Amino acid sequence: MHNQKRRKDVRNIAIVAHVDHGKTTLVDALLKQTGAYEFKEGETTVMDSNPLEKERGITIFSKNASFLYKGTLFNIVDTPGHADFGSEVERILKMVDGVLLLVDAFDGPMPQTKFVLRKSLELHLKPILVVNKLDRPNTRPEEVVDLTFDLFCELGATDEQLDFPIVFASAKEGWATLDLEDSSPPDRNMKPLLDTILHRVLPPVADPERPFQMLVTMLDYDSYVGRIATGRIFHGKIKMGDPMTLVKRDGSLEQGKVTKILKYRGLKRVEAESAEAGDIASIAGMEEVHVADTLADPKKPEAVAAVKIDEPTISMNFACNSSPLAGKDGGRFLTSRHIRERLMHEAMMNVGIRVEEVPGEERFKVSGRGELHLSILIETMRREGYEIEVSMPEVIFKEAEGEKLEPVEEVVIEVDPGFQGVVIEALGSRKAEMKNMHPSAVGTIRMEFLIPSRGLLGFRSELLMMTRGTGIMYQNFYDYQKFKGEISGRQQGVLISQNVGKAVAYALWGLQDRGEIFVRPGDELYPGMIVGVNNKGPDLVVNANREKKLTNMRSSGADEAIQLTPPREMTLEFALEFIDEDELVEITPKNIRLRKKKVTR
Repeated sequence: MHNQKRRKDVRNIAIVAHVDHGKTTLVDALLKQTGAYEFKEGETTVMDSNPLEKERGITIFSKNASFLYKGTLFNIVDTPGHADFGSEVERILKMVDGVLLLVDAFDGPMPQTKFVLRKSLELHLKPILVVNKLDRPNTRPEEVVDLTFDLFCELGATDEQLDFPIVFASAKEGWATLDLEDSSPPDRNMKPLLDTILHRVLPPVADPERPFQMLVTMLDYDSYVGRIATGRIFHGKIKMGDPMTLVKRDGSLEQGKVTKILKYRGLKRVEAESAEAGDIASIAGMEEVHVADTLADPKKPEAVAAVKIDEPTISMNFACNSSPLAGKDGGRFLTSRHIRERLMHEAMMNVGIRVEEVPGEERFKVSGRGELHLSILIETMRREGYEIEVSMPEVIFKEAEGEKLEPVEEVVIEVDPGFQGVVIEALGSRKAEMKNMHPSAVGTIRMEFLIPSRGLLGFRSELLMMTRGTGIMYQNFYDYQKFKGEISGRQQGVLISQNVGKAVAYALWGLQDRGEIFVRPGDELYPGMIVGVNNKGPDLVVNANREKKLTNMRSSGADEAIQLTPPREMTLEFALEFIDEDELVEITPKNIRLRKKKVTR
């Protein structure tokens, strides 16, 4: 072992938090405090740059920011909270030496935080607890600290890790304090938090004298300079024009030279002449670089021990939209060639996703880490102007020692008291086993199950119906286990349109007694398109374009008012969960439709 040199003027930390606990707002506050980012009037959450993130308020892609404080460079890396982005989380934690665990002062630690926290503790990172949102009424910071301590114990933290510093803050109001009693210090600012990071997070191990080594944790693409690899430089230094060697995960080597070096200033990337051990930097000049590869010194090309990347558990088929309405909904990219290019680009940037071409057919098998992972890819493509059709999500099975294995997930469900019975019964029929059940601090019932991924497909929308929209569910990949036997699929049939034309209110009014309707009067229909659910019995072909017969008899006015129940809002999540094996979801920039694969006349 070399005597470990540390670089004193740098701190690399990751932020871990549950969705909506104020991660992005906290970064804003730190950037404001240190003057690293010039906020425009009224601008907020600068880190969530992609529109989907702003809308859902979640972070999917990790981003970096950096600022100077007391002569020290702080690099802050954001981590996604969802287990579906597990492959991202592990790589990011390899870049840092400490973790800010951000917890809401009212909600307390949530299951989602558990996932990232577990990974951080396994990597022996030092956590700092930040209890946020103290500006809100009804906060209970002391209880939240106790709950967090319990969570650490449950995850098997070492004594050293249990001795974590605690900072109380309101990121929204831009202040932090170490002492709850002292909630209104004279100069309310973020300094107590910055000082805590400075003193409690170790400087990175970095020896500028050793041969250059950098682990690639993220990729970017620039049409001008090509692929840009971002990561933490473990050893050595590098400058513009230097030769470098790419060490791939399979051990093969490739030569190249540095064409650009970028570092973060605030949230912007600025060009730099050189970078050295301890820096988080972006380097261009290697065309074939992938995530988890190492950039190294040509004289001594050695790989950094790469992190294992969680395997995909669910796959779907993507194809170009073949419906009669293809191209009428504002889609710009309609052909297989467009879809192939887009998916190949995604697989290059996004390690958790695998794309395979299906030989002889114009479709692609896309595998990812769960439904959420894939639905975010579909939603992104749809916003970029792609039209695609996708098949029902299927679970990826494995063989080991002659046995069929399937992915099993850990699921936590929170419901209001009174609903636990129906949930337990519904999950029982889906082959779930219950691990734990207890009341949570906010008066809900929290239940933990292990359930095959197959059994979860389509459960989320069912849960919302059973609990009148109040149930919350979190899931995490757990393990591959023995095949659990048959699980019955969707029980209802569907109503299928028989003609081309616009849906008519009178016809829908006649159909709505059979089950839920998915279309509105005036929507374009075509043969084979699914217009609703048939609660009793099999699929049924119906005429949803039928006008009312007009007679010259006067009616008594009873049948003039047609009362239509508003149709279900067709979301991507619902559509993917609802469809059966012989059905497809047609996705265009404007609409999501369901239809049968084979259209029967």
